[in-house]
Amino acid sequence: MKPAEAVGFGEVTPAPEGEPGEVVGEKAERALWWQEPFRMFQTNLREIDAGLDVEEVLDYLVEFGADTWLLSVGGILSNYPTDLDFQTRNPYLAQRASGDLVGDAVQAASRRGIRVMGRMDFSKIDHRRAERHPEWCFVDVAGDPQVYNGLTSVCPSGDYYQVKLFEVLDEVLDRYPIDGFFCNWMSFNEVDYSRRNRGVCHCLACTARYAAYAPGESLPEGKESPGYETWQRFSREVLAELTGRIRDHLARRRPEAPLVLGDRADIVFHEANNAVGRPLWHHRTSEAVSAAKTYRPTVPVLTNSVGFVDMPYRSAGEEPHHFAQYLVQAIARGANPSTYIMGTPVDNPYACLGIAGELTRFHRDQHEVYRGLGPAAETLLVRPDQFKPGATREFQGLYLALVQRHVPFDVVPEERLAEVELARYRAVVLPDLGGLAPASAQAVDAYCQGGGAVVATGNSGVIAEEIQLACLPATRRLASHDTEEATRSLHLRTTPTGVRGASGVGGTAGVGDGRIVDNGIVPVVGAFDVVEPKAGAELGLLALSRAPYGPPEKCYGHLELEHPGRLRAEYGKGRAVMLPWTVGRAYREVGLSAQRDLFVDEVVRAGGPQVATGLPEQVEIVLGRSAAGTVIHLLNRSGDADQRFAAPLPIASTWLSLPGLTGEIEALCSGERLPVVDGRVQLPELGLFEVLVARS
Repeated sequence: MKPAEAVGFGEVTPAPEGEPGEVVGEKAERALWWQEPFRMFQTNLREIDAGLDVEEVLDYLVEFGADTWLLSVGGILSNYPTDLDFQTRNPYLAQRASGDLVGDAVQAASRRGIRVMGRMDFSKIDHRRAERHPEWCFVDVAGDPQVYNGLTSVCPSGDYYQVKLFEVLDEVLDRYPIDGFFCNWMSFNEVDYSRRNRGVCHCLACTARYAAYAPGESLPEGKESPGYETWQRFSREVLAELTGRIRDHLARRRPEAPLVLGDRADIVFHEANNAVGRPLWHHRTSEAVSAAKTYRPTVPVLTNSVGFVDMPYRSAGEEPHHFAQYLVQAIARGANPSTYIMGTPVDNPYACLGIAGELTRFHRDQHEVYRGLGPAAETLLVRPDQFKPGATREFQGLYLALVQRHVPFDVVPEERLAEVELARYRAVVLPDLGGLAPASAQAVDAYCQGGGAVVATGNSGVIAEEIQLACLPATRRLASHDTEEATRSLHLRTTPTGVRGASGVGGTAGVGDGRIVDNGIVPVVGAFDVVEPKAGAELGLLALSRAPYGPPEKCYGHLELEHPGRLRAEYGKGRAVMLPWTVGRAYREVGLSAQRDLFVDEVVRAGGPQVATGLPEQVEIVLGRSAAGTVIHLLNRSGDADQRFAAPLPIASTWLSLPGLTGEIEALCSGERLPVVDGRVQLPELGLFEVLVARS
C-alpha cells in the first residue's frame, strides 16, 4: 500500500448496470456475494513467496475466520505465467511444480469454499519497459522520471493505465474464475515510499489532458503552486473516469467479480494503518467508514487493516490493542473486516493476529447482525472538504465532544452533503466550513425549512460579509478575529453577570451528569466572528473584550460587549443555531468540558436527545440497524492514549435507555439476555466492546 493514507478516488461514471452494489438486470437473478457480510485476509507477497504452500495458507484462513483471500496476482510482478510482453513473470514461480501460484490458489480455495480476489498493482514498471515506453511514466516538472528502488512510477493519464491495464485484466479473467479485483496505489504518485513529495506529473498525456480540462492554465509544480486545487480536482476526475471504466469492464466480463476502490466502486476501500511521524487520530477508521456508509448505506465497505507498524517497518507487528481498534471500529460502523500482512502467516506471525482472529470469527458468527448493517443515528456531522484543512481541528473537536457526551452521529463528507437524504436526521452540524457549494447550501436551507435543526460553528455558511445560509440567525458578518493575537484573552460569558453555575443549558451542575460548576466564562481559541443578528434572534454567550494578560497586577479590564457567541432562531418549521467561533478547535486544543458542553447542549436542544446512559465518557455509542434489528455497539475507548491504543480498562455495569426500547436485549459479547425495565436496560461489565441487539 502507499506510505500513509489510502487514496481517495472521487466520483466515477456509474456503470451501465446501475449504481455500485445495486442488483439490476441479469445480476438480479443471482446473489452478489459481496452484498452479504464477508471477511478478508490479504497476503501481500514478496517475489520470493511465489513458492508458498497454498493449503497451509488456506488452513490458516479457515481457522482465522476469513472467507476471502486477497492474493497478489499481477502488475509489477505476475504470479502466474503471463504471456504479455509488458508484464514480468515472477522468476520464483519456478519453485512450483505448476509454475502458476494463482492457478494453484484458485483451485485449492474453491475446494475449501474460500473466494480469491486479485491484488493488482499497475503503479510501477521495471527499467527496461520504462526505457521502451517513456510515454507511460510519471515526469516531474524538470522532465525527470520518478524512480524508486529500480522501479519507475507510471502515470494514470498514460496508456499503461488507460489501455494495457485492461489487457492484463482480460488475461487473468480468461484463465481464472477470480472473485474480484483490487488495484493498489492507483494514483498520480505525488508522494513516494519515503514520503517525499515529487510534485505534479508533467508527462505529455497529463499536459494535453490538463489543457483541455483547464484551458489557458499551466500545470502547477506542486501543492504550493497556484492552481493546485484545480489540478487536484482534475486528477480526481482522471482517476474517477478510469475507475468507472474498470468497473464497467469487469461488469461485462465477469459480473460476479466486484471492483474494490473508491466510493463509487462495487466495494469502497479504506486502509486502516499506522505511520511513524503521523499524529494519531484515534477515530480515523470509524470516521472513514461512517463517511462511506452515510453517503451510500447499501454499498459495502472493506476496511483493510494493516498488521505491521508502518510501510518501512513491515517486519514489526502492530500493537494488538491498536490493531483491535481497526476491526472494532470498522464492524461497528458496518464495514467488512480485513487483515493485511506481509508474506504469509508462517513467515510473519505478528502478535496482533491473535486478537484479529478473535474479532474476525465474532463477525463470522454474527452474520445476521452484520447483514445490511447501516447508520441509524439522528445527528449528522459534516466532514470538511480536503481543501479546507483549517477546519479539520474544528471537526475533530466536535467529533470528540459528541462521542464523549454519548450522542450517536454519522459522518458525511462535505462534497456529498447535497446527495444525502438530510431529512432522516434531526440535527446537522456544520464545523467551520466557510462557504458551501451552492447545491449544499440549498440542501441545508431546505432541510432546516422543512423542520430540521442546523448547528453551525465558526464561519460555516459565511462568505466575506455575506451570510450564505438563509437559515442562519444573522444578517451579515461585521468583523472576523482569526489570528492568535486577535483572539488572545477573548472570552465568552456563559451565565449572566454575577451568576455562578454550570456552563450547560441545564443550569445546575451535578456530580452524576459529569458537569462542573465554573465561573461562567470560557476562552475563545482560534477564531471569533462578530455578526449582526437577525431581528428576533435569541442571543447568548456575549463576548468579553480582550484585556492585558501580562503581569497579574494588570490582568483586568474586560469589557462586556454585545457580540453574541451564540444565536438561535426558527427558520420555517426548523431552527438554526449559530456559534460564530471555533468551539470545536477550542475543545480539541484546550479540552475544557465547558466548551464541549456548550456545543453538545445546543445539538441536543435543537435536535433532541437520542440515548441516555450512565456510561462514562470513555465509551462510544454507535447506533445502527441491520437485518437483525436495532444494533448498538458500545466501544470502550479508555485505552486511547498519546499516539497509541493501550489495553482498555473494564467499565462497570450501568444503564442505558433508547426511545422505543422494549422487551429483551441480547448482549452478544457477554452472551446475556437483558430485560428492558421502564425503558432502561442494565448493561453487563464492558471489556473491549459490546454489541446490543434489539431484534425486530
